Amino acid sequence: MSKPLAVIAVSGGMDSCVTAAIANTTYDLAFAHFNYGQRTESRELRSFHEIADFYQVKHRLVIDFSHFTKIGGSSLTDNTIPVTKADLHNTGVPSSYVPFRNANILSACVSWAEVIKAHRIFIGAVYEDASGYPDCRPEFYKAFEAMVREGTKPDSDIRIETPIIHKTKAEIIRTGIELGAPLHLTWSCYQSIDEACGVCDSCAFRLRGFQEAGVEDPIPYKQRPDYLKES
Repeated sequence: MSKPLAVIAVSGGMDSCVTAAIANTTYDLAFAHFNYGQRTESRELRSFHEIADFYQVKHRLVIDFSHFTKIGGSSLTDNTIPVTKADLHNTGVPSSYVPFRNANILSACVSWAEVIKAHRIFIGAVYEDASGYPDCRPEFYKAFEAMVREGTKPDSDIRIETPIIHKTKAEIIRTGIELGAPLHLTWSCYQSIDEACGVCDSCAFRLRGFQEAGVEDPIPYKQRPDYLKES
């Protein structure tokens, strides 16, 4: 028997890859990716397709969200705003925050899910990131799911799944390894497309997670600081 269909928001990063691996245990996968003018757009798109190839995903949707470059306000979409060096103790909103991005992503995923009759949407949000990113909080996804119930056809029954939201990066990595997720195909760096910089927020959280898990990160880095010393 065929498995039910789920839409997975896949950035090409580690978190969305592991989320896809979790969804793959129960669902047939439909991958959605979003180009929003981010600095590493081409590299993330490459990872998206490589991960999709790994899971033999037939349903793929790449959406142009170039309105984010017009809106600005983020170092990922505005080249006049520098990508700041990682500060793992920062509790404020970092310059890399893209205003209300995840709501835009979920809205598109809901629209697609209605059309292809998928009843689940998976997104790799992580609460560990929520101190800086307000759209990574569990409360946000609960509220968004309630809105989806009100704004879709009665028989749509679309629910939002955030299976790694309460996991640490180390736990995400261990889960990915257990499920055979292709972590070597993922890309997390905010500013480089050849070798990961190792010093932006995303690289720092990722590297620290691998270091805590006692596993070597399989992608290339320009620098590999020991983030355990900074914890």
